[in-house]
Amino acid sequence: MRKYVFIAIVTLLLTSCQEGPFYERNSAIPKQLWDSSYKPQFQVEVENKEDRFDLFFNIRHTAYYPYSNFSFYIEQKQLQDSIIRSEIKLAESDGRWLGNSAGNLYGQTVLLKENFTFPDTGKYVFSVGQAMRENPLRGINDVGIKIIKR
Repeated sequence: MRKYVFIAIVTLLLTSCQEGPFYERNSAIPKQLWDSSYKPQFQVEVENKEDRFDLFFNIRHTAYYPYSNFSFYIEQKQLQDSIIRSEIKLAESDGRWLGNSAGNLYGQTVLLKENFTFPDTGKYVFSVGQAMRENPLRGINDVGIKIIKR
């Protein structure tokens, strides 16, 4: 009997966990050399224009990335705020990388836009560009977006 109660409790806990993101995709940067002309694209399908969302930016870089910050922009032509420009801190002043690490890779997820709605239903395409002075930019493994429904 105890075994069945334990299984029921574990099942309840696992099924009551928060759902995953509404949308999350990452795109690898070829050879970890990001040319400024390369802009990964992410297509999002919106079915209800009343839903509210939070937009996040994902980045993973190697320990050989040469800077402590990263400047980028996200374009979306159908939204009123069509370009989001941002800079994020990747390392402390003493050189320690921020974010989660897995071997030689370091990753961060950063909130860019909170509690927004899409103006209409349909497909939206987001593109991400790097805005650093070095071209091609070395050491970026992949970037992406995550959209969470509130």
